[in-house]
Amino acid sequence: MTAPALPASDASSPPDRPAVRDGSGPDRVPRLWHELRAVHALVHRDLLRLAAQPVHTGLMLVQPMLYLFILGGGLAALIPNSSLGGGYQTYLFPGVLMMTVQTPAIMVGIRLITDRQSGYVRELLMAPVRRPTLLLGTCAGGTLVATVQGAVLLALVGAIGLPYDPLLLLTLLVGMMLTSFTLTALALTLAVTLDRPEVFNMLLGLVMMPLLLLSGGFFPVGNLPGWAQALAAANPLAYGVDVLRRCIAARVPDRAAPTTVEWSGWQPPVLLEGTLLLTVGILALLWAAHRFGRPE
Repeated sequence: MTAPALPASDASSPPDRPAVRDGSGPDRVPRLWHELRAVHALVHRDLLRLAAQPVHTGLMLVQPMLYLFILGGGLAALIPNSSLGGGYQTYLFPGVLMMTVQTPAIMVGIRLITDRQSGYVRELLMAPVRRPTLLLGTCAGGTLVATVQGAVLLALVGAIGLPYDPLLLLTLLVGMMLTSFTLTALALTLAVTLDRPEVFNMLLGLVMMPLLLLSGGFFPVGNLPGWAQALAAANPLAYGVDVLRRCIAARVPDRAAPTTVEWSGWQPPVLLEGTLLLTVGILALLWAAHRFGRPE
């Protein structure tokens, strides 16, 4: 039996240019463009929500400012500067920045649970993009919102005796962005595991305050018992506070405060601390994306 002849257009096409149907080659660019547009849309949604709620955003900044000026101002007269390398408000400032970025980062996890209950996540899943892309956009939006809120407090560095040094402000901003990413990824990891926001809030109430107290943002961790110092060495918030504190010490040496994290008496360099923070955030986001990518 004779094989049917190919159409003229197929016969004339060169044999070394097969049609691409597996998502590689020319089709990869449109696919990547759709994924990036989905991330951009989710980030834009979070920024619109931030701009539409100025009162809510301002109220979230009240508590850190009370800690900085009331608690910090009251204890500054009782704690000698020599024990902290500078004034207590300067010592407290990295911890206050950590409080500022912590709240919006945690709210990303709560919002994911409530969006899943309301059916909004199901509508998002109808988009022609991968599920991990949607989680990446949510994490990017939460990271950016937390960083923007933390950046507002950078305008107060002059009130606590720090200079308005552009490089200092830039390094603090980068440190806050890195910490915000890690906290947002950890919040999403918890959110994709739980189904009810009540359980999420209960766990945060049990975990977040001890982590904040063991971060070294309010008092030196070296004054705690050995078991508490070991917990602080495993606390991601402690590395975030230490990175911010070392940024201040690098630009204002006379305000250098004792470091928070020590490994058997050895102080890891700031680059290693930042790398560990980034690694924890990436691993948490990958695990959350794996959980979120499973069909329900």
